[in-house]
This record gives sequence, C-alpha cells and structure tokens, in this order.
Amino acid sequence: MRPRTWDEVLGQEHLTAPGAPLRQLHESGQLASLIFWGPPGTGKTSLAVLLSNLPGYAAERFSAVLAGVRDVREVVERARQRWMRQNLRTVLFVDEIRRFNRAQQDAFLPHVEAGRIVLLGATTENPSFEVIPALLSRCGVHVLRALTEEHLRSVGERALADGERGLGSTPTQLDDEGWTVLLRHAALDARRLLNTLEMIAATTPPEQDGIRRPDAAWVAKVCARPLPVHLGREDHYDLISALHKSLRGSDPHAAVYWLARMLETGEDPRYVARRLIRFASEDVGLADPAALHHANAAAAAYQFVGSPEGHLALAQLVVYLALCPKSNSIYQAYDRAAAVVHEFGPLAVPLRIRNAPTALMEGLGYGKGYVYPHSVSGRWVAESYLPEGIPMERRQIYLPSDEGKEKDLSSAHRRRTHGFYDAPPATTDSGEKGPS
Repeated sequence: MRPRTWDEVLGQEHLTAPGAPLRQLHESGQLASLIFWGPPGTGKTSLAVLLSNLPGYAAERFSAVLAGVRDVREVVERARQRWMRQNLRTVLFVDEIRRFNRAQQDAFLPHVEAGRIVLLGATTENPSFEVIPALLSRCGVHVLRALTEEHLRSVGERALADGERGLGSTPTQLDDEGWTVLLRHAALDARRLLNTLEMIAATTPPEQDGIRRPDAAWVAKVCARPLPVHLGREDHYDLISALHKSLRGSDPHAAVYWLARMLETGEDPRYVARRLIRFASEDVGLADPAALHHANAAAAAYQFVGSPEGHLALAQLVVYLALCPKSNSIYQAYDRAAAVVHEFGPLAVPLRIRNAPTALMEGLGYGKGYVYPHSVSGRWVAESYLPEGIPMERRQIYLPSDEGKEKDLSSAHRRRTHGFYDAPPATTDSGEKGPS
C-alpha cells in the first residue's frame, strides 16, 4: 500500500501538493540531499522512494545498524563506477539515520559534498541531535506532520478496497465503533494501522455472503492493549518539559497525565523522580519547604517498591507539587550568586568570619570582631557577611516571594532585621558604600 504517486500521499500536503517543495524538486529532475523527520508511520520512507524513482539516478538502501565503514566504502565505489560508466548519480536512502555512527557519517561526508551521492535520510528523532553538523548543513530537513485519524481511516479504507495491493481479495467491513477502536490503537501510525487491519481481516471468519464483519469487541480483542509509543530523544525532552510546565502552572490534571504518558511509554521513573526533586527546589522552594522532603520520600519509595507500585508515589508527588504555592526565589538567588562568583572571582573571606583554630591564625586577626548572634538581643547582628569587592547593587542576592511559607519566613526576617536588607545603600565618610 505504499503510495506510488504524490497524490496518494496523505497528510503531508505542505510537501507534496502541486507547487510544494518536494513535488517541485521531483518535477525538476534534480535531487538534493534531504532528511525527513517525523513521527512513525507518516510516510518518510514513501517520500524517499518516490524521489528515488527519477531517470538518471540509481537507488540504493543502506543499513546504518548492520553496516560499517567498509560497507560505506563499497557503496561509495559503486556510486563512483555508476557515475563514470553510466553517468548515473546514486540516491542512497538511510532509514533511521539517527543510527548512523560518527565514523559512517564522516566517511559519507566528502561524497555527499562532491555530489556523487544524494543522501535521503529518515528519522523519528530530531536530526540536530543525531547528525553531525557538517553533514546536516548539506542536507535540507523536511518535517513531516503527524497524521490525523481522518487520514488513517482513509489509508485503511483504501487498503480494504484495493484488491491488488491491499485486502480487497478478502472483503472486510468495519463499522464506526470498530474504526474508533482501531484508530485509537494505531496511535496515528499508518504502518501500525495497516498491520493491525491485516490481522483483523485474517482472524475474522467470513459470513454467508463472504464478507468479514468484525465488531468492535473483536477489533479490541485483536488489538489487545495499545502498544506503547516508543519514546525518542525528542519525545523525552518534550514530555518532561510538559510535565514541568504543568506543575509550574499548578495543573494537577495535566501533571498526572504527562507523568502517566512518560511512565507508560518506557521512561525511566528514576529520571522522573530526579526532575521532580529539582522542581521542588526550583519552582516551589521556600513557599513550601516540605515539598523537597516529599520529593525525596517519593524517590525513595519508588526505589524501594519499584514498578508499577512505585508509580503511585510519583503520582502523589506530582499532585502535591501542582497544588503547592510556587516560588522561584531560590533558583533566582543561586543564579545571582553564581553570576557574582564568576564575575568577581575568588574574593577573600572577611577576617572576622574566618575560622581561628590556632594561636597563629588568631594573632593574624582571624575571627577578630565577630559577634556571636546568639549572645545579643534578637539573635541578629546588623552586619553583612559578604566579602568586600561586591558592588552594593549586586549584594541583594536573595529576594523572597510573598507565597506560602516563604511569606511568613521572610516577613519574620524583615521584622527581626528592622529593614536592614531593604534600606538603600549607605555611603561612609571614606566614600565607600556600607552594607545594604
């Protein structure tokens, strides 16, 4: 059922319609190296096959998994011979080009540059993660869109009606409920849909008129449990981003959904737990200091009970984090502190707050002038503990939010310090700025 013409390709009209880039390229008769990036079962290989069937080109297929650099040399030599003897350029199709190792890519690079080989690659992964920059820069990248359920039903109905390439010789009819079950199982993958449809037709006995009419219950039984969609590298980052942003947006419904999406499709729960621990400090922080304890407890619970029981501990955590008040003041404070460290270098620790374990160090002034806060009223001393050399406008590193527990903590701190940290920078008689 692979499309034989551009009009048979469904769902990629931005590339295949009259006047669209790939169709124009094909009609010009001059190919360029291309990479097709898109979800499984959207037509990447079909587009490569259509482009390869041009006069003046010989098509080859290369296995990035099974072949090595020696095989690359053999492909290159065949391409060279065709060019010299037959004036034919070689179109080399590499499915799942992400499996191309660096040595293979380096070996192909000069021949792609010289034009002896036109490289057509297909990948479900973001090629910017998998293809070396030198090779990627010499290939056009076309993004394929996910198919809709309408597209998939058209693909399935076409297969049921086609007696030459499809299932027309074993007449099969699905009702709307059966199609609903099948389309959900296919998960927008045309290849999965066709494979499952073939299984349904093969396992459904014909009725008296010779037509197979599987009902929704039988379709569901054949489909069994929907196969988990493979998590690629792009999906990995997209899904954790969706989970993180749902938590930050205080949406517990979406948070549990994205968690389930990740765990049910094979993501490592320990990775998820690590990211949730980070979230507890980055986006909740002191607005609810208990969040970090809950995150560590959930991670420990998963380590103890494993999958799938431990998934509930992670689900409990994401709901808790979604419901928590939010503050990123700790995240911002650390960024400000790190920026000061990198900009001003290893500034000396003020003598009065240095440790003085020996008489020599005490004689050098280590610890001299230090006031023990527990010995004074209010247990606070009106002085800054930052090193000299940091400008006054950079000394307010921690800026508390007014969320949750942090509001109470920071308000009590302000009352105790009597506005010391909120006062504008003071200037001494020597012209130096005092503590903020």
